[in-house]
Amino acid sequence: MSLLVYGTVALDNVKTPSGSRRDLLGGSAAHFAMSARLFTKVHLTAVIGRDFPKRHIRFLRAKGIDLASLEQGPGKTFRWDGEYKQNDMNTALTLATELGVLVGCDPFVAHQHRNIPHVFLANIDPDMQMGLIHMMRRPRLIGLDSMNLWIAHKRESLLKLMKKVDLFVANDGETRALTQEANLIKAAKLLRKYGPELIVVKKGEHGVVFYSDSFMFAFPAYPVEKVIDPTGAGDTFAGGLMGYLCRAGRLNRSALKQAVIYATTLASFNVEGFGLSRTGRLTLSEVNRRMRAFQSYISFR
Repeated sequence: MSLLVYGTVALDNVKTPSGSRRDLLGGSAAHFAMSARLFTKVHLTAVIGRDFPKRHIRFLRAKGIDLASLEQGPGKTFRWDGEYKQNDMNTALTLATELGVLVGCDPFVAHQHRNIPHVFLANIDPDMQMGLIHMMRRPRLIGLDSMNLWIAHKRESLLKLMKKVDLFVANDGETRALTQEANLIKAAKLLRKYGPELIVVKKGEHGVVFYSDSFMFAFPAYPVEKVIDPTGAGDTFAGGLMGYLCRAGRLNRSALKQAVIYATTLASFNVEGFGLSRTGRLTLSEVNRRMRAFQSYISFR
């Protein structure tokens, strides 16, 4: 089964205690795709500007990602400048944002991609995410991510969108902001009432909680000794989650637990390098080795 991801492809300038990098390939869809590609064929839809480096296009194609739905607009590529401080690597400080071609942009999906059964709406304006859903014919599984910007400024659009999706992925801060509930279990139950049947709440270095009407579970994060750049860790997590579910073809307890463990493992690789430098060279065999180690850490046997 193939998977369509809709979101941003960006150029990132990132500064962390480990150094700084400019014009990194980033964006929610790019980080998602680099993780999901390990499990299934990924079709990426986004818009880039005329200034987007050709080397990044070559890189994405070399990783097997289908770019037939990647549009190039007349303006500049979406850019993000961010910084992480030594005492709080979980929080990105946004220094500058240049929306560029995202302003006034409508979603685009090539006709041959509109029958794809699995769709993930990576972080972007919820009105644009809704537009993308309307272009798809009969998706079987729709996943959704968002952020505090949309929760604060487009709450009604986001709530309407949540009624259309099956899986919602959010971090703990976003979960609390959307539900106005401090307790994450109560918050997850509220999110379920908003529409999605499957709720995944990411807690950064403190792990993840999964909730559905039938069952719930929680796992810790994989212990990473040195965090280089957390940018895109959440998108990488979502890519591993959806990618594995797409490959598994089922949504039972076993598959969902395995998907969350894979997602957690992949996110641990993401933070070990700037941008896509670490996840871009990953193989599934390497991921499986770390996942087995992770499972041994959390096993009671």
